[in-house]
Amino acid sequence: MKNYFKFAELGTNYRRETIGGITTFLSMAYILILNPITLALDTVEDLPEALRMDHGSVFVATALAAAVGTLLMGLIAKYPIALAPGMGLNAFFAYTVILTMGIPWQTALTGVLFSGIIFVILSLTGIREMLINAIPSELKIAVGSGIGLFITFVGFQNAGIIVNDDAVLVGLGDLTDGNVLLAILGIFITVILMTRGINGGIFFGILITGLIGMLAGVVPKPDGVIGAIPSISPTFGAALEPIFNSPGDLFTLQLLIVILTFLFVDFFDTAGTLVAVAQQAGLMKGDKLPNAGKALLADSSATVVGAILGTSTTTAYVESSAGVAAGARTGFASIVTALLFLLSLFFYPVLGVITASVTAPALIIVGVLMVSGIGGIDWKKFEIAVPAFLTIISMPLTYSIATGIGIGFIFYPITMIVKGRAKEIHPIMYFFFIVFVLYFIFIF
Repeated sequence: MKNYFKFAELGTNYRRETIGGITTFLSMAYILILNPITLALDTVEDLPEALRMDHGSVFVATALAAAVGTLLMGLIAKYPIALAPGMGLNAFFAYTVILTMGIPWQTALTGVLFSGIIFVILSLTGIREMLINAIPSELKIAVGSGIGLFITFVGFQNAGIIVNDDAVLVGLGDLTDGNVLLAILGIFITVILMTRGINGGIFFGILITGLIGMLAGVVPKPDGVIGAIPSISPTFGAALEPIFNSPGDLFTLQLLIVILTFLFVDFFDTAGTLVAVAQQAGLMKGDKLPNAGKALLADSSATVVGAILGTSTTTAYVESSAGVAAGARTGFASIVTALLFLLSLFFYPVLGVITASVTAPALIIVGVLMVSGIGGIDWKKFEIAVPAFLTIISMPLTYSIATGIGIGFIFYPITMIVKGRAKEIHPIMYFFFIVFVLYFIFIF
């Protein structure tokens, strides 16, 4: 084991790797709570049950997808990087694909499956580098930042801090309501933990807020701490149903946009996370990332597995940097994290009662983390600033990640051509331009 992971070469040992793996798990364990609430649309009232995914089944799918993906990353790529269903991608899945587009969640899972298969193919070829280079870095940053604002907006809504206002669209909620007060308290708790640099601050913030909510009678008390694992049958294999039962529903421009969005966000989010964590761990060889192809293959394979199990796109988590900071340098740390995700399956009784008011602070803080790269956009160049800004602002205002990406990708070639920088536009960006123009013409 030591030789396989090159402990001596990387100056590490079992203790450091184990602590690093545990730290990474604690830093991202919040997804076990947030993902089921998001995909089951627990915060949306008066919604037909047919549009909701089963909460317990999604919990199991989340834990298993994270365990499988993280294990693949550790064994194949040998990186201390954990994977799980991604924040932002699950919001797109639930709020845009299901609620806005009206696509059944089974078909949405098929879209995730197709995007994963395409990602596998790209990971086995040199096409991935071409795609990475085709989209300007400013738009990549804008997409991540826009998703961060969107998630924050959803968090404020879930908390009841921001509510509907017929006069001005949105307004401040009832700050005397118990659930709203609990969410506000949770924000303060989580901000304090994160500001102090406590590993797993988001996860511990959820647990502390939930405990306070239970003591105050706002959050229901669990029947126990450890219990039976929920059935995964409601979602397992659902991604395959549309392929055999209604294949005609798969050949639409609408689903093509969904697949491209899943693929685009996962592809660049993973690439950015891999580079960032590898640099922190000192694993980069010059400007190149060793085993990059294997790492992308592990990520894309996890997305395929996750879709079949019944969850949205699985991606690499930047929270892995917390584990690296604690000493993790090899894939052994990922194995430890994967085992903890498997162990978490037995704790559904306590994790399953967490309400939206408890998880809302986590969404808000995750949004803060996602917009941190916005300084990488050259705001002084108007031809860059316009598509970047419209991408960012359109996501929360239209309540659609795909719409934000589409608007930005339409304006980018226009502003660049007018500025006289047409030669800098990659041909693939013209393809995206045409796809999104058709999307707005025929879908809306």
